[in-house]
Amino acid sequence: MKSCSSVQRKAMLRCHLSNLALHGSKLEARKGQIQMAKLCFSLLLLLQLQLCMQLIDSRSTVKFLPGFQGPLSFELETGYVGVGESEDAQLFYYFVKSEKNPKEDPLLLWLTGGPGCSAFSALVYEIGPINFNILEYNGSLPTLHLNPYSWTKEASILFVDSPVGTGFSYARTPLASQTGDFKQVHQVDQFLRKWLMDHPEFLSNTFYVGGDSYSGITVPPLVQQISNGMATMSFGYGHAENEEGIKPLINLQGYILGNPKTDKIVDKNSQIPFAHGMGLISNELYESLKITCGGDYANIDPSNVDCLNDNQAFSELISGLDQNHILEPHCPFFSPKPRDSNGKRRSLNDNEKSQEFLDPEPALPSIGCRSFGYMLSQNWENDYNVRKALQIRQGSKGKWQRCNYDLPYTEEIGSSFSYHVSLSTKGYRTLIYSGDHDMVVPFLGTEAWIKSLNYSIIDDWRPWILHSQVAGEEDTSLPSTGLQNVMLCFKDG
Repeated sequence: MKSCSSVQRKAMLRCHLSNLALHGSKLEARKGQIQMAKLCFSLLLLLQLQLCMQLIDSRSTVKFLPGFQGPLSFELETGYVGVGESEDAQLFYYFVKSEKNPKEDPLLLWLTGGPGCSAFSALVYEIGPINFNILEYNGSLPTLHLNPYSWTKEASILFVDSPVGTGFSYARTPLASQTGDFKQVHQVDQFLRKWLMDHPEFLSNTFYVGGDSYSGITVPPLVQQISNGMATMSFGYGHAENEEGIKPLINLQGYILGNPKTDKIVDKNSQIPFAHGMGLISNELYESLKITCGGDYANIDPSNVDCLNDNQAFSELISGLDQNHILEPHCPFFSPKPRDSNGKRRSLNDNEKSQEFLDPEPALPSIGCRSFGYMLSQNWENDYNVRKALQIRQGSKGKWQRCNYDLPYTEEIGSSFSYHVSLSTKGYRTLIYSGDHDMVVPFLGTEAWIKSLNYSIIDDWRPWILHSQVAGEEDTSLPSTGLQNVMLCFKDG
């Protein structure tokens, strides 16, 4: 074998050194790629951790509220609970502990109607611990005062913005924003179980579900679903979970409904008898309506001209009334208008044709209107410092509305009556109360479906006394099982 010349050896050396340099550069490039991959992974992990921490740390204690003087004299917690597929629906809540004995007092979950009205409406206008000061609005932040008649004097209340898209609740995907009666029921049930797992100190408290208006449609099936997903301790099933294995055990005792929409036909058909009883239409028109329409005002035959004419006359007579409370001024609604089944805007009375709904920008309500107070809530909730105090997630919600009727919501339950029948056989207690000046859901319709349950009357009609004055009428009845307590109260407003 011939030996290599010096020139060849130098060439081979250069080639070898070149290969080593190339290999070294590849190693350096590989190291750079690995370092970059590690950096990207670390950043991704950090982002995921931050998101998880935000979702885990999803509740806050609120000690001060803008517009309220001094620290709150009650315990307020706000937060989010993720429900649905991948928790893409984030339901917001306000939780107020009982001011009496939260360890033993009942726990009440409250849903406001609409669908699409925020539970804040119930908190600040109805049963919660604070109210707005109704003062002439000058552009400054509305102020608050304590409500001496708050239900939180006796119970802890969980006010939930449901369905998703209501109040400060929001969806993280377009699909998650699609909702309806059954989806709302399922998601609130999921919300409750997750919330109780995060607040185990309330697991032993007696539990009730409450709501008003449209919640009369969704609360009964919600109670049914909660009941189906747990073993009722008082019935002696003796298991910590049901056959399906759904946890936690919930000490469900019953439900409360105010002016509840229950059956579309029954509620609608009771409006004309109510109007006649209140002296809003003449005896002659009332008798003619009964004859021409046969008592069915919910499903009028388009070929029945006489019934249509009488119904039109009825609509014109009541068009100037606030049908939510017939004795109050008829004022601008100050919310996007409700929609009909075809997605078109409507008022609470489908046939109402007042100027308010013809005017695309109606005048703001005056201080004597109930809707003036609703305007204050919108101005308050959209304040930056209020959102900061409530720990609202930045970018999760645009303009807050008391009632959002633009939700992609499907009304699937025409009547909740069958759920009342089913729940009564299980012995759950029920309180139904109605204002006697509500023409949207008249007390006559509510009384009719309660009577159709054929319960035995335990305490017949009697005065309901408040501060030594008659504030309404009530009765108590029981089914043959002896397990159900239905109380019907009528009070002005």
